[in-house]
Amino acid sequence: MDNRRLILLLIFSFSLFMLWDKWQQYNQPKPLPGTTANAPAATGSAAPQPSASLQGKPEPVPSAVTPAPAAAETVRIRTDLMEATVSALGGDLVDLELLKYKAHENKDKTFALLDPKHQYEAQSGLIGDSLPNHRSVFKLVPGPRELAEGANELKVRLEAVTPEGVKVAKVYTFKRGAYLIDVAWEIENGGTKPLAPHAYFQLQRDNVAPEGESRMVSTFTGPAVYTAADKYQKIDFGDIAKGSAKFAKTADNGWLAMVQHYFVSAWVPQGNTPREFYMRKADANGNLIQAGVMIPVPEVAPGAKTSASMGFYAGPQEQERLKQIAPGLELVVDYGWLTVVAAPIFWALEAIHKLVGNWGWAIVILTIGIKAVFFPLSAASYKSMAKMRTLTPRLVQLKERFADDRQRLNQEMMKLYQTEKVNPLGGCLPILVQIPVFIALYWVLLGAVEMRDAPWILWIKDMASADPYYILPVIMVVTMIIQTKLNPTPPDPIQAKVMMFMPFMFGAMFFFFPAGLVLYWVVNNVLSIAQQWQITRMIEAGGKAANDAKA
Repeated sequence: MDNRRLILLLIFSFSLFMLWDKWQQYNQPKPLPGTTANAPAATGSAAPQPSASLQGKPEPVPSAVTPAPAAAETVRIRTDLMEATVSALGGDLVDLELLKYKAHENKDKTFALLDPKHQYEAQSGLIGDSLPNHRSVFKLVPGPRELAEGANELKVRLEAVTPEGVKVAKVYTFKRGAYLIDVAWEIENGGTKPLAPHAYFQLQRDNVAPEGESRMVSTFTGPAVYTAADKYQKIDFGDIAKGSAKFAKTADNGWLAMVQHYFVSAWVPQGNTPREFYMRKADANGNLIQAGVMIPVPEVAPGAKTSASMGFYAGPQEQERLKQIAPGLELVVDYGWLTVVAAPIFWALEAIHKLVGNWGWAIVILTIGIKAVFFPLSAASYKSMAKMRTLTPRLVQLKERFADDRQRLNQEMMKLYQTEKVNPLGGCLPILVQIPVFIALYWVLLGAVEMRDAPWILWIKDMASADPYYILPVIMVVTMIIQTKLNPTPPDPIQAKVMMFMPFMFGAMFFFFPAGLVLYWVVNNVLSIAQQWQITRMIEAGGKAANDAKA
């Protein structure tokens, strides 16, 4: 029975490890063969074309591609939360830094979400005869470029005029205390024909994961779509490059985002207006991807004006902030099938942080709280293991007596378990019940942007980065070794050596894990050791007293 139990445990552990490894490979974006991370976009990357269902008319829409100039004028915009660069080429956001967050590698620099290194840009344009798109050149209208003291918003205006006399303006509205930017198109039809344009808003990015992503804790990087009918859908870069990506194409609700660890950029249409989502490769090799959403613009008669706008969020994955912007946007903090467990855990962690003001101590207190909730289950598990520990010498004797008769050995072992009223699986079942909670807590700590650059004590200055001196991982390995010593020793010497080796094998992975995750495991292990040691001591003392009484 012990052999079967150990084999099942090893198979279960190995299966979890392999699934985890494959999940990492699936989520880790990789450049396609023969491509480079910074390959330039194809100059023929034109405006997208709406489908007939969105157009309302079957006739095709001209692409109106304008060749890109060698260099375009740019302007730097600064608010209380961000610093952005707007280019006259397309009027696009080509760079955006979040002033309250530091770069992963160099803490002297601010974190760049929209980053020229990854050709990560927020682009938009109009679809219609001769109307400007993201390859057209605009004129930057003079005006303030920094959010003034006491002001609540800052507007940046770009203008263009078509050969037909249509005046088009693209207006950015930055607001104090907000990562949400309003992007509006204003159209004045100075021509002689009515216009029925469409506006598109897209995100362009290469398929390389952002700097600082650890392969040990790989997270998703790529586009995502949300609709009320199809919910949250993550799309792999490789599927887009191959043209096999599956996602909701049309709806009257939902949003489109580009997701990475801790941060997200998203185009968020307002109201229940028709919209069409699209994704495509922007270069020949599929190393550069564009994902966007198109919406219809009200028809403009000659001499008339109209406008269309969309919100653009570029900032941290703060769940409360995201909930207020659009339904389902908080799902970019992706807990997968454990969301129903992870969401209340994060709520509790956030509530504790409001009381103690330190995310490290909040993790410690939350771990203690969860351990207290599962105390009865843990106690039952440790009691079972303690009883098995007292039976180990007798199990060794049985193995020596019936070494050549496996069937008789199993019968005698089962008879011993029945006589002593010990369930050999009693130590496993209570632990299995707790596994979903502890995995959910793992994902909560891994995905919480609040841990980024959050200090704990002394040498731990960033809960989202690995321990710089590896003190916490070493403590964790030591606690795992102590736990192994407290568990029943397998009768077989080879099995015993395997069990002793496992703390080093699994502990080594934690040398590269974020400090917040390692802190959680260390606290949990210490509490488990204390509880298991006390229960084992009581069981062994009781067993000794019973033996003395019989003697």
